[in-house]
Amino acid sequence: MPELPEVETYRRYFEATSLHQPIEAIEVEDRKLLTTDYATLTEILIGQTFVSTKRVGKNLFIHTNGGTTVHMHFGMTGDLEYYHSSLDRPRHARIVFVFRSGFNLGFICPRKFERIGLIESIDSYLKKKEIAPDALDISLEELTKNIRKRKSFIKPVLLDQSTLAGIGNWIVDDVLFQAQIHPEKLGHKLTDAEIERIFNATRYVLGTAIEHEANYGRFPTHFLIHAREWDISPYEEPTGHKHCPRCGTEIAQMEVGGRTTYYCPVCQILD
Repeated sequence: MPELPEVETYRRYFEATSLHQPIEAIEVEDRKLLTTDYATLTEILIGQTFVSTKRVGKNLFIHTNGGTTVHMHFGMTGDLEYYHSSLDRPRHARIVFVFRSGFNLGFICPRKFERIGLIESIDSYLKKKEIAPDALDISLEELTKNIRKRKSFIKPVLLDQSTLAGIGNWIVDDVLFQAQIHPEKLGHKLTDAEIERIFNATRYVLGTAIEHEANYGRFPTHFLIHAREWDISPYEEPTGHKHCPRCGTEIAQMEVGGRTTYYCPVCQILD
């Protein structure tokens, strides 16, 4: 699933390609992907232009010159592709914004879990969905408050989008590894110093991911993600590091909150 770093990359791509161009048409292959009725969507958006974007966690919001806000959620495998109308429609581009400039923006929906629709306001949407502040914007004080009220393992607490928005399974593993916190430590028992380490590690891991445009194979070797047994990047093969880059201990694996979890049993001790 696209997490915060991927969606931030999509946001920057959208801004670099699709702003300030009047929308001429909206082609929708599968209307089940819309959270707003197709007739309403086209009536409101055709003739308008996209003027700015905002990302909160895994959600992308786009503002138009007419005061409308479009919400995009990328589901499991969503993506964006900007292309000239003279070219073939990209594979799985099930929703296409046709611009008068002669270019199109395709919303790529391979598994049809992706969604597009109009919302009244970003604040009301976030409140309705119980989405916390973005993981890069949340304050240490608010993060501390959100963690301390939970008597659950810290990993599922951080995965909960009502704690902070935008981080998924591998990100949480690397955040806890960098912060040297065991994934099964209870949230309400964390010290101020431990929560601050999580706060700083979150920014570090996300900042690194955004810097490398979510190409995880290019991450520094001291990231835990290199221990994972999957193709971490479409550009590079997994490095296959199975030992802790900090102490050399073999990386352990277990289930926490129903999610496959990687950690170092020496650097991340359960008190």
